[in-house]
Amino acid sequence: MARYTGPRGKIERRFSDPIFGQGKALQKKNYAPGQHGRGRRRKQSEYALQLAEKQKAKYTYGILERQFANLFAKAARKDGITGENLLKFLEARLDNTVFRLGIAPTRRAARQLVSHKHILVNDHLVNVPSYELRPGDIVSVREKSKSLLAITDSLIKSNHRRYNWLEWDNTQMAGRFMMYPEREQIPEKIQEQLIVELYSK
Repeated sequence: MARYTGPRGKIERRFSDPIFGQGKALQKKNYAPGQHGRGRRRKQSEYALQLAEKQKAKYTYGILERQFANLFAKAARKDGITGENLLKFLEARLDNTVFRLGIAPTRRAARQLVSHKHILVNDHLVNVPSYELRPGDIVSVREKSKSLLAITDSLIKSNHRRYNWLEWDNTQMAGRFMMYPEREQIPEKIQEQLIVELYSK
């Protein structure tokens, strides 16, 4: 199962955004990585800006190139605005929803919980992080996993973090994916139009 395993601090510094959730690297060094990180940067081309935005979205949601391209193609076929459709599909991934519900502190941790068979969808075990949820699906913690320290700690720390398209029942440790989110509800700082322009070339 392929995933990005390189240095996260450098990626956050490259985009000046705590896309992995911590942002500690930005607190220590709030400039780009590398020998010329503090120096002047020449003006980036239109293509460079578009590519950077695509890379930022891929790193944010933990997706590699082929899967991202397939999602974009699916978003382009669907009625509506392609960029917004893409973000909706990314938000509907199981690993992302586990993170949004507060069951895991980061998307990477959520991916691991799903892969290690701690998560149920509609009372059925699902261990595929990219599984696409549909409105009405219920995501819950497996009975044997409800006492896991990693999960209970994350739920305590994420009490303030709630999203309009998700519903959470703390007593059952279960959440409902009620609908695809609207663009203004998604907090990620991604300029999806640049990604659409890149793939349209």
